[in-house]
Formats: sequence, structure tokens, C-alpha cells
Amino acid sequence: MNTMNTNPKPEITPANFPALRSFLRGYFHEDVADEYGTPVDAADQFCEDAESDERTAVASEWTLLMNVLQGRPLPEINQALTGKLGGAVRLNEEEIQQVSQMFARCLATKPHRKVATIKADVPDTE
Repeated sequence: MNTMNTNPKPEITPANFPALRSFLRGYFHEDVADEYGTPVDAADQFCEDAESDERTAVASEWTLLMNVLQGRPLPEINQALTGKLGGAVRLNEEEIQQVSQMFARCLATKPHRKVATIKADVPDTE
């Protein structure tokens, strides 16, 4: 019987969560209230600003981090987001849930490829 854990939880470091660290530093900074209103609004703005591969990376790392921290007290979660990964915003439980749901939607939707539309110069038949 193999008792080794083949999928250990990663240590919470910038090296293990590079996309999330970049997101936290760029959107969950000290001016979040002035710039976006709320952390949830900041995450929503990120989802609009970012390319699909960046959204997917951040959403995946957020989901992984929340799995690593599942059942941990709120101060420990905020310590990971701020002290370990460089964000400047402390979230409440409702905000964590809302951001998690937003990123879950990012992972659930397939990226849309932009398709150029070409208008043919067709004379009106009316």
C-alpha cells in the first residue's frame, strides 16, 4: 500500500503562485477602494482587462490557494494573501467567496477567440 501523498499541497510562496502574486500586487493594492471600489470589483476589472491565459492562470492559482487554506481561519488566509503573496487588501469571508465564484466562472468558460468579420461590399437588392 502506497501511503505517500502524491499530490502535496504547495508551500505558499511567490514562486509557487506567480500569476496570483502579480494579480494581488496589481489589483489588490492599497488604493483598491479609490480605484475600483471593492476587492470584488477589482477582481471583476481584472477579468475584463486580462487575456484569457492570464485569467486562467490567476483563477487556477486562486482556486489552488483556497484549497490549500480550506478550513483555516480568516486571519491566516489574509496573511497568505498579503504577507506571503504581496497583496495589500484584507478580505472578509463574503469577499473571498465572491472572488472565488468569479474565478470559478473564469475556469468554467472556454476562452473566446476573436474572429475578424469581413463586410463584403454587396449592393442592396431592395
